[in-house]
Parts: sequence; C-alpha cells; structure tokens
Amino acid sequence: MTTAAPMPVPFPFAAIAGQPHLRQALLLAAVDPGLGGVLIEGPRGTAKTTAARALAELLPGAPFVTLPLGASLESLVGTLDLAKALVGHELAFAPGLLARAHGGVLYVDEINLLPDALIDSLLDAAASGVNVVERDGISHRHAARFVLVGTMNPEEGTLRPQLLDRFGLCVQLRNIDEPAERQAIVRARLAFDADPQGFRAKHAQEEAALAASLARARTLVADASALPYGDAVHEAVGALCIAAGVDGLRADLVMLRSARALAAWEGADGITADHVRRVAEAVLLHRRKPGAEAAAPAPASGAARPAATVNGQDGTNSANDLGGTGDVGGEDWGAMPPEPVGIERVKPLRPLIAPAQAVASKKA
Repeated sequence: MTTAAPMPVPFPFAAIAGQPHLRQALLLAAVDPGLGGVLIEGPRGTAKTTAARALAELLPGAPFVTLPLGASLESLVGTLDLAKALVGHELAFAPGLLARAHGGVLYVDEINLLPDALIDSLLDAAASGVNVVERDGISHRHAARFVLVGTMNPEEGTLRPQLLDRFGLCVQLRNIDEPAERQAIVRARLAFDADPQGFRAKHAQEEAALAASLARARTLVADASALPYGDAVHEAVGALCIAAGVDGLRADLVMLRSARALAAWEGADGITADHVRRVAEAVLLHRRKPGAEAAAPAPASGAARPAATVNGQDGTNSANDLGGTGDVGGEDWGAMPPEPVGIERVKPLRPLIAPAQAVASKKA
C-alpha cells in the first residue's frame, strides 16, 4: 500500500523580501476579504505563488485551495450530487472549490487563461462572500468568504477591463535589478531549500507576530463602528479617483475599504489621508484610464475636471500626444485641419459582358 507524500512546507511570509507592495496588498486582502482579492501581474519567478501559499499560513486553520486551469464550472461552484441522485433519488448539493476555500485562500495561477464564465463566478463569490448555485435542479447558497489571489503574466494575454475592475487590488511586479537585493533573496531561498524546518524556526517569532497582528486587524475591521470614514478621507479618495479617470464608483469603495484595512493593520486611531495615499496605487493600477498616469489629484473642493478625454472615450488626448496644451477654451489645440484630397481619374474598364444594344447591332 502506497502512502501519500507529505506536503511541502511553505516558505515563511516574514522571510519574503524585495516585494513590499505585494506583501502589503496580500495583507490588506487578508484583513478584509471583501476587497475582492489581489491580482498579481509579473514575470515568472517573482515569488507570486510563494507569497500566496505563505499568506494562508498566517490565517489559523485556513485552507489553501488551488483552482487548476482545466477546472469546470461545476467543480468550482458545485453541482448535483450524482451518487445520491442515482442511489437514493435525492436532490443534494455537492460542494465545489469555492466551498472548500471558505475561510482560507483561493489561488488561481494564470487567471487570464481561464474561461470568462469561471472568472465571473469566482469574482462574484469573492466580492459578496456568498456562492449561489442555480443549476441542475439545485437551488443552493453557502458562505464562500476567502482571500482570492490571482496571478498572470501580461505577455500571455490580459483580462477584459470589466473583469479587471472587479479585482480589488492589483500589484505589478518587476524583475529585481539591484545586485545586493537579488543576492539576498537567492541566499534566503537556498537556505530554505537546504533546511526548511531550520529556516522556518529562525522566522517563527516574526511569523507569530504577523499572525497576531492579522487576527487583531480582522477583528477590528469586522466591527462596523470602528474606524469611521471622515470627510478628509472621502475628499482624498474622490480626488484620486477623478484624477485617474476611473469608470464608476467601485474604485472609490475599494480605496476606502483598503485605507480602513491599512489603518486597522497598523493599529491607528483613525483613517487618514496618508492611509488613502498609500493604498491608492494598488486600487488604481488596473483601473486608471490611458493617459491619466501623470494627472495630478484634483483639489479637495472638487472644482477640477477629470483627465482630458476625446469624445468621452479612452481618457487620452491627441493634443497631449503632440505636445499641445490640451482642451483649452473648447478648442482642440495642436489638431491639424483636414486637407482636401484630389480625385484621380481611373482608366475606363471594358465590361466583361457586352451591353445588349451592342450585341443586337452586331447580329444585324
């Protein structure tokens, strides 16, 4: 009889170096899973999977569930229990991966390669915390509160804007070009591979401190009366979202919740505009309109306009591309007037079928 191979121990979250934005985004999503998860963009070998596995260990008893690329919609959301239906003629629900991930981390590698139907169901459950199944004669709903972590390599394709917007936070990783930092990361990985338990023991105290801070922050965020939003926070959020030219109000809501999660993580007495500033890039990175990257935040009075647009479309302005001053006084500065184009005569063509009159005269 064969025995199951032991699961490899995860790399400690406290020992992850060189990716501060990734660490912050994952911790915020763990503090408040209602943010909608974290999308991690970046090349191969930048600790995306390592960080996701390490995060689950900070949550006591949390499962770590991986959604494979070949998964079906039934295996994700759940479906009819065929065994009970065939044997006992009973309609029963067979839980899927969303039910297994409740209270833990659901990890999706190469999420941009999944069918849109799976991504829709995944993001619906991540944002609402509830999985609703209406199929195969089954009407069932169950709690599905988990931290969604999706990774993708932009070189292999991207997600539709509608799906990108539903991710709460986004982090874009880069290859590490600093020699000293790169060497330190490689040395840490080699030390872990050589002696995983010994390496984890060295970081056990820091891991325990992170887990305790996470539990305290989650409790604080769950208290609806704690850390209320002040007027200054609302003004800062609105100014940043207007400057980024985002569609809708989802970015505002996610930024407010992210700032509150950060304040809870740090044990602050209240939410400040600095908390908003520090989470803004992760909220706006995948929602910002093209051409709005250099836009300055609108003043608190709200008198400033959003980033310039052309016919209300993609947030870019051809005048800016040409070095002009943008839309001033209703004129399109830098635009070239249309030039008349002459009509060139074309050599007349002989018809393939002769006209009827010519055929009649030829016969006569």
